[in-house]
Amino acid sequence: MTVLDFEAFYQGSAQRLMRFAYGLTGDLAEAQDFTQEAYARAWQRWRKVQRYDNPEAWLRLVVTRLATDRWRWIGVRRASPPPSAEPVPPPDEELMTLVAALKQLPLEQRRALALHYLFDQSVADIAAETGTNVNTVKSWLARGRANLATVLGGRSHVG
Repeated sequence: MTVLDFEAFYQGSAQRLMRFAYGLTGDLAEAQDFTQEAYARAWQRWRKVQRYDNPEAWLRLVVTRLATDRWRWIGVRRASPPPSAEPVPPPDEELMTLVAALKQLPLEQRRALALHYLFDQSVADIAAETGTNVNTVKSWLARGRANLATVLGGRSHVG
């Protein structure tokens, strides 16, 4: 398998294959994706593909199969009923007040409070996730709680 053989094959056939893919799909982005995928597959099998009577026909077959698979996928998606979505109630006023207050805190404090109280992460887990030490996280949490209480006017429900 030589790179030069594949490069020459690509240079000599890429424009034609792209036109074929575009004519087949009617979508430029899909045509480009299918063309790229066909050449990637040809490169992986180049020793075998280069010995075919018409390697370019093999590429067209790959593009046709990719397009067919895509059409089947779209057909299945259209035939399937959309998942029933339960209506999500709007956030309550208390939560909106808390989020507005959190936005006023420095990012590190906000992140530590969210990870600790909303995701139930331990101080050690937060330290590992943020790449800092446990004492820094404890400091962020303490300062964050104090700042949050100030922003909320002493009405903080976090704790």
